[in-house]
Amino acid sequence: MKILKKIKQRVRQFIESRYMLSSITTASFLESTIVPIPLEAILIPLMQARRDKIWLIALMATLGCILGALFGYALGYYLFDVVGDWIINTLSSPEQFSTIEHKMQEQGFWFVITLGIIPIPFQIAMLAAGATKFSLTLFLIASAISRAIRYFGLAIVVYYAGNQAERIINKHKTKAMIVMTMLILAIWGLSTFI
Repeated sequence: MKILKKIKQRVRQFIESRYMLSSITTASFLESTIVPIPLEAILIPLMQARRDKIWLIALMATLGCILGALFGYALGYYLFDVVGDWIINTLSSPEQFSTIEHKMQEQGFWFVITLGIIPIPFQIAMLAAGATKFSLTLFLIASAISRAIRYFGLAIVVYYAGNQAERIINKHKTKAMIVMTMLILAIWGLSTFI
């Protein structure tokens, strides 16, 4: 019981600490680069506890991910020959990376947006974008859009659903991913005709 009480006290201290926002940025950076564990597990309860900073939490998570995306892009761009095989074998497979690399060359911007929303390790997209020398500007814009959709989408659900947000998100997560992916694909398809 003492351990549980201590953990709760530490969590409360973290939530109220001045390091909370920078910690979210750091956690988002790590999640987008080396820790392929969804940040939502931390963000949802944190947004519920700090509704006064909900939009700032979403912004800091987005910024951390963009910094991570820049790091991953640079890794693919400059060091793919050195660390590429290790990263590919750690996070996916050579076949999956080859498919992603091909799609990156053909569909680039929209492909990055799609990968930034759906639950596939974003590290693969970052590495492929850098390795294929995809436009850094377009890559960062696509990364920012996709992660903003993801994190500000969470903030909207928490803002309106409050303490029920986690249950609602868990219940409708798959449907929401499908709808968002279909929406992105529809916009992508329309953009090819314009």
